[in-house]
Formats: sequence, structure tokens, C-alpha cells
Amino acid sequence: MRRFKTYTLGCKVNQYETEAVEEMLEREGYGHDASMDVDLAIINTCTVTNESDRKSRQIIRRHKRENPNCKVVVIGCYAQVSAEEVAKIDGVDLVLGTKDRAALPGYVEKLFQGSEQIVHVEAHEQGEDFEHLEIKEIEDHTRAYMKVQDGCNQYCAYCIIPYARGFIRSRDMDDALIEAKRLAASGFKEIVLTGIHVGSYGKDLSEDVALVDLIEAMDEVEGIERIRLSSIEPMTMTDDFLNRVAKLKHFMPHFHLSLQSGAEKTLREMNRNYTTEEYRGTVRRIRRVFPDAGLTTDVIVGFPGESEEDFEESLDFVEEMGFSRLHVFPYSMRKNTPAARRKDQIPGPVKKERAARMIALGDKLAADFVKDRIGKTYPVLFEEKKDDKNYGYTPNYIYVAVEGKEDLRNTLEYVTIEGERGGEITGRIRKEHANGLSIL
Repeated sequence: MRRFKTYTLGCKVNQYETEAVEEMLEREGYGHDASMDVDLAIINTCTVTNESDRKSRQIIRRHKRENPNCKVVVIGCYAQVSAEEVAKIDGVDLVLGTKDRAALPGYVEKLFQGSEQIVHVEAHEQGEDFEHLEIKEIEDHTRAYMKVQDGCNQYCAYCIIPYARGFIRSRDMDDALIEAKRLAASGFKEIVLTGIHVGSYGKDLSEDVALVDLIEAMDEVEGIERIRLSSIEPMTMTDDFLNRVAKLKHFMPHFHLSLQSGAEKTLREMNRNYTTEEYRGTVRRIRRVFPDAGLTTDVIVGFPGESEEDFEESLDFVEEMGFSRLHVFPYSMRKNTPAARRKDQIPGPVKKERAARMIALGDKLAADFVKDRIGKTYPVLFEEKKDDKNYGYTPNYIYVAVEGKEDLRNTLEYVTIEGERGGEITGRIRKEHANGLSIL
């Protein structure tokens, strides 16, 4: 039996696609192996920044250096936008971008039959179909990520992803529901709907469907206890969307609402297509319908041309929004994007200092969010067992630890938040929840 290993860089979509490729190969008789001593290495690359490209190249070279006889396959976003560059890396045998992954086993077989290097990277085209990649076996039997959308039409000034992923395209709803039912039958209790621009789901389909229609249909799947969204664009959260999901049994009140900057000028120069006032309105709508919602976001600091006043404006806006968690990124150049061509790049030390200040604010906001919920009781779906503790998430995405020797993975228990201890949010199980405790 030939053995293979995989390495994934980047986002949850890449992780989903890697798992699908793994299953393809396993169905063809290949064995999955975590060691370096394999016959085949598949590197699923990211290209969101120049640094992502560098890491991808580093991993490709390391695999070939540590196992010279191994066939090396490079797929993903970096392979899509820089196919020639990837093909020139010593030891690369197959280059396959973000299309036609179903053809991978056939190309791999050609390599083992003695074929020379194969480069199969085709440009994405308007109107192309969503590529069906099926996952049947997932190691984590609590939460399953389900890719329902691909591509992006936004063209933000700092981002290469529309070129790597192509135009928006959506998974057929019936196909998504088939996978949801199969996952539920396999014991999964939570599904996270993910994509490159998941809020655009349905816009390319012939039938009149939107993301909220898919969520409503998922809510009826027997066995699925929780439905979450990955990162979502703020303008997707309309009154109609929020009022409809609020009626569902299994939709979780956690919104990763993409921001990137709280400065008006910076948002405009990023080509983010919303204003701070529009974003503020979205947050108000969410909190009107879901008063206890978790609200997380991404923030870029040090975007080209960001003055100290712009950064302070962004800092003030983030504090006003009261996010429950921040992901902070110093701006990192991506070649061939408008932002990378600008002459007013921010010096590295300035970006580092601003990132530290934004992270400190994020830590404070996260602590405040938990502090305000001490004494509240939530249903927690446990995902992890370490030593004498079980860990899981509340509906509004507080990661809580509960002491106890019993393994509670993939079970739902009502937990009262007690506070923070040793860097962890702690809670205790309330067995009397059936008698009318007030919960989210």
C-alpha cells in the first residue's frame, strides 16, 4: 500500500478540502500516514500574504529534503495564482490549483507510473459550477465544517483571494442537506457553514435561495443540535435574516462579523463596501435580536496610509462595538494587489506597536464579555477532554472548562459560568437545568 501525508496552510475551507482529498486517496487504496516516511506528500497552500507564499515554499522544500523519494503534490491558492513559480521549486511533481481536485488521484497514479512533472491549473470562469468535494469521515466527531460556497467578487485592495478562488459559486442546497443528514447520522452535533464569502451563498444559483434558506433547511435535520456560521460580511445581517434565524431551534448566536478597520478612510481605501455607520447599524440589529450574542471580528492594523489618527479612530470604534474576541493582523503585503503597490507603506515597528495596542484592547473586551456573564447558565457542547477537565463552547462562543473525570465529549450539559482561573474560563455543571433555569 502506498502511503501519503497532507499538510494544510490557511483557512477552514482549505482544511475541509484537504480532508476531502484525503478521502479520495483512501478510496483509491492509499494509506494515510502522519510520518515523513511516505510515498506521497500533498501540500495545500495559502496565498493570502507574501508570508503565506514563503511558508508554502518552505514546507514544500522541507518535505522533499527529508524524503527525497517522495512524490510532492502542491494544491490550493498559491498553486492557483503562481503555478509557474511553484512548478520551478525543486522536487515538485504535480501542481493543481483550486479547481479539478477530483482529478488528483488520476494524476498521482500517472506520477507513480513514471510521468514527468504535471501542471494542471486552469483559470476560474464566470458561471462555473461549485466543485463537489465529499467528506464522509471526520476525526473530530463533535463539530463538522461544511463548505457550501466558494469564490469572492469583492476585490478588497489587500486581497488576492478572488484571483485564487474565482467568482462566487454555491453548493446545491439538496446536496448540502444530504451531507448534513449523513453527518448527523454519524454522530456530529454541530455544523459550521463555511466558504470564502459565505454570505453570498445562493446569489449564483438559478433557484431563488439565500444563506438564510439553507440555514432554515439545516435546522430541520434530525440530530443536528447546533448550526454556526464562519466569517460573515456585515451587510448580510439584515433584519429579515436575523428575525428568521432567531426563530430556529439550533442556530447559535455567535457572529464573526468581518471588520478589518474601524477608520472610515481606511475602510474606503480597503474597498470594503460599507461604512462604520453601516457596520454600527448591523451590530445594533444583531444585539436587538440576540442581546447575549458573541461578536468576534478580524482587524488589520498598519494598512498603507493609516495615520496615527486613523488607528486611534479604529481603536475607538472597536471599543465601542464591544467585541467578545478580536483577531488582530498587522498588514502584510500581497504582491499583485493594489495595496502592495502603494508607496505609503507603514514601517514594521509601527505596525507591531499598533498591533500590540489593538490586541491589548481585544484582551480587555474579551475579559469584560466573560465577566458580564458570570453566573449565567448556558448549554455547552463539549469537544475536548484533557486530564481532569472537559472543554466546550457556549452558544455565544465562550470556551469553558469544567472539572470532572467523566469524558463528556460530544455531549450537551448546562454549565454556569464561574469566572476566569489560570487563563481558563471555568464553569460548573447544573444538573437541575430541566427545572426551568434561565438560559440563552
